[in-house]
Amino acid sequence: MALGYDGKLYILAFDHRGSFQKKMLGISGTPSPDDRKRTEDAKSVIFDGMVIAAEGGEDPSVMGVLVDEESGSDIPIQARKHGLKLAMPVEKSGQDVFDFEYGDEFGDHIGRFDPDFSKVLVRHNPDSKDREANVLQIHRLRRLSDWLHDRDRKFLFELLVPAEEDQLARVDGSTDRYDAEVRPDLMRRAIAEFQDAGIEPDVWKIEGVESQADCVTLADQARSGGRDGVACVVLGRGADEAKVDQWLQAAAPVEGFVGFAIGRSIWWDALKDHLDGSLEREVAAGKIAENYLRFIEVYRAAE
Repeated sequence: MALGYDGKLYILAFDHRGSFQKKMLGISGTPSPDDRKRTEDAKSVIFDGMVIAAEGGEDPSVMGVLVDEESGSDIPIQARKHGLKLAMPVEKSGQDVFDFEYGDEFGDHIGRFDPDFSKVLVRHNPDSKDREANVLQIHRLRRLSDWLHDRDRKFLFELLVPAEEDQLARVDGSTDRYDAEVRPDLMRRAIAEFQDAGIEPDVWKIEGVESQADCVTLADQARSGGRDGVACVVLGRGADEAKVDQWLQAAAPVEGFVGFAIGRSIWWDALKDHLDGSLEREVAAGKIAENYLRFIEVYRAAE
């Protein structure tokens, strides 16, 4: 199977685990069976929104869900029935250094659900003072990359580049300036570092940047060295609508970008209102569908 992905891809992401339980549901520590049921019920509301969007006339072949095995219940099966693309995480939740959720059994779990994309979330700053941690997760990610491609499976790589203290100091502690002035080149270097280590994602899920020139640079790096089919999608980072719109509008016209993978920015408010009793389930799902479809419209209008 050729490296990369051919086609548009608009992913609704709700594979959040520890953060979802704690911040959305107020669950701390190891969840009880009742806690797991509450988590599954909440995520089923998000998926209901995706079903509404799919049944509203949008082509399901460009739509996808990113959902976890632990709290996704039967959503992976239902996604298949609706013709949606399915992505599922491989990483252990909430770790600073990538590790496998199911240890050496990761392949068994991928095979059981047979997702279109196996996804990892990786925090990696090429100038990190903890070089040992960077080397360790590169080693683990190379193992996964080889395993996936040996079996003709697609690899979705979510790259986050957290700031080092000295990097923030150079921009007077401003996270906005770090995002605009420092992070784009760190992202490019991180992608190159992974590529040089033999780690080969088919799709890079990357933090949005404001400059279209930076989008071009990132897409060019992702496709460098004959990786012409490799694609990029924009993640949402839980940002507000205006900020996500800005990121989508910068990326959409750039060759190599094929869509987005957005989560909290789409479903957080509607789901929160449902859980506190402010919205009926059907209304909340409808708002999630509306938000998701609106981002597709923003992306397409900017292409």
